[in-house]
Amino acid sequence: MLNFVRSRSQPRVTRPIAMGGMDYADPKRKGNFVGKVLLAAALTSLCIIMLKQSPTLNSPSPFSLREPGVTHVLVTGGAGYIGSHAALRLLKENYRVTIVDNLSRGNLGAVRVLQNLFPEPGRLQFIYADLGDAKSVNKIFLENKFDAVMHFAAVAYVGESTVDPLKYYHNITSNTLLVLESMAKHDVKTLIYSSTCATYGEPEVMPITEETKQNPINPYGRAKKMAEDIILDFSRNSDMAVMILRYFNVIGSDPEGRLGEAPRPELREQGRISGACFDAARGIIPGLKVRGTDYKTTDGTCVRDYIDVTDLVDAHVKALEKAQPAKVGIYNVGTGKGSSVKEFVDACKKATGVNIKVDFLERRPGDYAEVYSDPTKIKRELNWTAKHTDLKESLQAAWRWQKSHRDGYGVSNAIY
Repeated sequence: MLNFVRSRSQPRVTRPIAMGGMDYADPKRKGNFVGKVLLAAALTSLCIIMLKQSPTLNSPSPFSLREPGVTHVLVTGGAGYIGSHAALRLLKENYRVTIVDNLSRGNLGAVRVLQNLFPEPGRLQFIYADLGDAKSVNKIFLENKFDAVMHFAAVAYVGESTVDPLKYYHNITSNTLLVLESMAKHDVKTLIYSSTCATYGEPEVMPITEETKQNPINPYGRAKKMAEDIILDFSRNSDMAVMILRYFNVIGSDPEGRLGEAPRPELREQGRISGACFDAARGIIPGLKVRGTDYKTTDGTCVRDYIDVTDLVDAHVKALEKAQPAKVGIYNVGTGKGSSVKEFVDACKKATGVNIKVDFLERRPGDYAEVYSDPTKIKRELNWTAKHTDLKESLQAAWRWQKSHRDGYGVSNAIY
């Protein structure tokens, strides 16, 4: 006989009862679930309260505020050779600095040097971004309160521009337009634009003044002139203070050896003659290639006006200090004297102490014979004069950095 009577020693089990296709859960389990939800909600609320009371969360970034007595400068291309030296000078002068760079030509190592030199909160920030991305540019201006922009960011190799001109029109002309649009939208009142003597092309009369006709002969110069034209057109109906600096061939390094020039290895063929001289002196390349010996100059090689990077950034700072609302200043930044490529090579040999092998080759496309400046206007209006005019001394400063940084900055550009 079957026993249907449950023993009292067996626990009673409550099971879900199916009614009309629905299961009704165990009331005890339901109670446990509700309790867990309430506990999670309470913990979440507590976390929110603690975060709101955190001084770090409540305090806005100093870069997002305008403060009396503090000038916040956006330095585009601030991880590059010239831009990093400009950022260093601005930081030494107690400016607040934001560097924006996509590191396509710049060096994260240069930014790290600056961050180590100026670690105090609110002094320096680095933003990894591409100025060709309109949304990114607008976001940068939306989240930061800039008083001025020093616009250095640009690809800048004459030879490369003849091979890949569209890159230059995008990178220089289009990107400058995006920066200018964001400046206007977010009420940034001062622009210091880094231009070039390449906008003049090959003038018939030397030295070059600011009134010399602009007739660029390569895509690099044309892209820069287009950017200048955009700025000048905009300025006619704007109260923005604008300074355009057309500078010549840059050499040298920070005299204290903190920063230097470290181009990417794949760009050595396109780079400055100073970089090629140092590579030859260090044995990285077998010798120096001088392109063009049949120019109408005293020794057949190109004549250039070589400006020390320290003098160049000094001109930028003076331009920033002298910029006036609704006015445009255009200045040549050079020494006022030209040196031939052969003279430059001789100075490099003396600076490095190495008898560099020199190969003389055909002209490079887009180059011009002779270019040097008349710096009268910048001396008169900005009280600026080049001080580091000895080629050998400027090259010695750069050579010291090169010798102590055989692998450049030794820092990967990877952003994690």
